[in-house]
Amino acid sequence: MDHDLKSIQEVRELVNIAKQAQLEFKHYSQEQVNKIVKAMADAGYAEAESLAKLAHEETGFGKWEDKLIKNQFGTRDIYNSIKDLKTVGVIDVQSNGKIVKIAEPMGVVAALIPSTNPTSTVMFKSIISLKCRNSIVASPHPRAVKCTMEAINVLSKAAEAAGAPKGLMQCISTPSMSATEELMKHKNIAVILATGSNPMVKAAYSAGTPAYGVGSGNVPAFIERTANVEKAVADIIFGTTFDYGTLCSSEQAMVVDRPVRQKVIDTAQRLGCYFVDENEKLKLEKAVKREKGINPDIVGKPAKFIADYAGFKVPDTTKVLIAHCSNVGHEEPLSMEKLSPVLAFYTVDGWLEGCHKCIELLEFGGIGHTLVIHSNDKEVIMKFALEKPAFRIVVNTPSSVGAVGYTTALIPSMTLGVGTWGGSIVSENVSAKHLMNIKTLAFETKPVNEGYALSVFDEKYSESKFRDKHSGFLEQIEERLLARAGNPPVNKGDNKSEVPGKNVFGSGISAAEIDKIIKEFKS
Repeated sequence: MDHDLKSIQEVRELVNIAKQAQLEFKHYSQEQVNKIVKAMADAGYAEAESLAKLAHEETGFGKWEDKLIKNQFGTRDIYNSIKDLKTVGVIDVQSNGKIVKIAEPMGVVAALIPSTNPTSTVMFKSIISLKCRNSIVASPHPRAVKCTMEAINVLSKAAEAAGAPKGLMQCISTPSMSATEELMKHKNIAVILATGSNPMVKAAYSAGTPAYGVGSGNVPAFIERTANVEKAVADIIFGTTFDYGTLCSSEQAMVVDRPVRQKVIDTAQRLGCYFVDENEKLKLEKAVKREKGINPDIVGKPAKFIADYAGFKVPDTTKVLIAHCSNVGHEEPLSMEKLSPVLAFYTVDGWLEGCHKCIELLEFGGIGHTLVIHSNDKEVIMKFALEKPAFRIVVNTPSSVGAVGYTTALIPSMTLGVGTWGGSIVSENVSAKHLMNIKTLAFETKPVNEGYALSVFDEKYSESKFRDKHSGFLEQIEERLLARAGNPPVNKGDNKSEVPGKNVFGSGISAAEIDKIIKEFKS
């Protein structure tokens, strides 16, 4: 069979399997869901090193030691950030009982996985999807199929061992553009989680399916004159060399206030940075850029490799290649996102000029994403926060790991929204809360007719009360509707024996019990 046809057929089969599993999973309790998600996170964390090495071997990107940290972050840290999030039944009561929020799953999640962070991203997306009782079908990058599938396999086995239905997590084994397009447009896909290139994200938003998409970063790092220069430079070096720059939140340019310029240069050189000369800069530009985009041959590679590739020599200890730049745009190739330890270096006079330069850089491929400022001036920091077209302004920390929530209090995430400025519907770090539907029960507040009627939610009807098989009012209604529709009952692991009664209705509830339930609900 033709490869494209084979991949399309595989997508259809995987989506159908995931859909059937999700129809069962949607009836699980919060306790069951939490148990499954924890088992997934623990399993992914335990295999973090082996998956990191597999990802590095298959893709050739980055450092496995840093991918290990990403995998640990994408499992344990993600889990800890959402473990107490309510995603089943009544999740909130507002306005003194007049408003009740009820969580519902979205369905099947289509997860587009980048080659730069394949294992950490697919585990992150799986965990947040299942936390909300969704299933997931992953579309891996062609050069990261093996490691992506293995990560899914690790989590899937753990989930099923903890009681999850079989088939909740699927991964395309024969990826292609046609397969990804089929996945995004499939009628049983509820939402798309797209992480990758700008064209891919645009395709996700054009698929006709609800989507969360994130684009490129091109992150500027501004060192203002009051900054702790030693720390600032060290943070920037750490950020841009972490996994050799494969995170979209990695620093791409240093914007330096003139009074501290020389100190920054001296510090950077002492810490292993190499400033290229004009001739080397021209060679570096040709190596980094391919047409209007990044040359994939240098993505996630060490500085020494990139210099050799470009045709000039640097010391073996070189960590970062830095080029003095004056302009921003296609005429200055190194001003774009490079996804490697290569930095553009700009000198500015004062925070206002620094502000303008950072805006230029963000508008050239990174609008809405991330900006980092190193400063000890509170007013300058606030001016940057208020005026820059970025939805994450991280302060005095490495941007690469700060923006994802590793060194900051931001929501831990491997998918960073760029807002409408960057063509996305979400401007914050994507997490489990973005993958559940919320319906609202609203009681009357301004009666138009007189007479007694229930007008407030009774707090004593907790989530467990509503979800209990024999005393939960909402659950019983749902079961009656399912039975009336002819759907088979779902086995949720409830081993309670049926309640005996003379007249039995549905799944073992007597008329007396029904009267009691209605009476309690009215009271």
